[in-house]
Amino acid sequence: MKLAVTGASGFIGRHVLRCLGARGDVELVAMSRVPMPEDTLPSGCRHVSLDIEDASAVADSFERLGRPDAVIHLAWSGLPNYKSLHHFETQLPQQYAFLKALVDGGLRSLTCTGTCFEYGMRSGALAEDMSAQPGNPYGFAKDALRRQLEFLRASKPFSLTWARLFYMYGAGQPASSLYPLLQAAIQRGDARFPMSGGEQLRDFLPVTEIARIIAALGVDHQDTGTVNVCSGKPVSVRSMVEGWCRESGSDIALELGKYPYPDYEPMAFWGADQKLRRVLAAGGG
Repeated sequence: MKLAVTGASGFIGRHVLRCLGARGDVELVAMSRVPMPEDTLPSGCRHVSLDIEDASAVADSFERLGRPDAVIHLAWSGLPNYKSLHHFETQLPQQYAFLKALVDGGLRSLTCTGTCFEYGMRSGALAEDMSAQPGNPYGFAKDALRRQLEFLRASKPFSLTWARLFYMYGAGQPASSLYPLLQAAIQRGDARFPMSGGEQLRDFLPVTEIARIIAALGVDHQDTGTVNVCSGKPVSVRSMVEGWCRESGSDIALELGKYPYPDYEPMAFWGADQKLRRVLAAGGG
């Protein structure tokens, strides 16, 4: 199988490439806006520089990617500003134009990453059969793209998997995220780490596990529809941070309540993982 990964130089993309490169049964193409160093690419992986914001480049993108059998689409700009209108004013039409060009060119299988923010301001366990009620521009744009692709598939059939991501952490995460901020504070020898009250419940997975799941969905479980990529286990942010401190052997004090809780997400939500477990078990993933 020839498989292309977009957003290959990003936080998730680099881990997905590593997972796919270790399989040995996939001919890989890595796509990013800028060149990637050779030592970041798996053996035999070809790189293609392509910016989906360049309409002229998008027109023949399927050919430039080598006419892949499947695409894992991770590319998205404008994060982590979830409230920016850029997500639906700019990214949404550009994303759809790019993916439609791939389908029009002959793409047979597409795996896209969505977001738990598509569920909106709901509390508790979030399951795939719940209607989407996005409450911020990023969640709205992602859900709108999913709907557009489903309409497209009705007129030009292709396999579609929509992987809704919850919370992740790990090596290479953007510096403004909680995990790298804590690691940087520990490395500096800071006495205190300022954060929110930490009582919000979330669903966390290490990025290595998320990458493994995405790779399995893109190769072994195509046409799954919408599926949560999550642990299914609610945990408080404070507990996660305390665990990271223990793993690092740090006694840094947590300055709880220094920052307010985000207003774009509810206090307690996590993913229902029953569908994910069924899908992966069906193919040994």
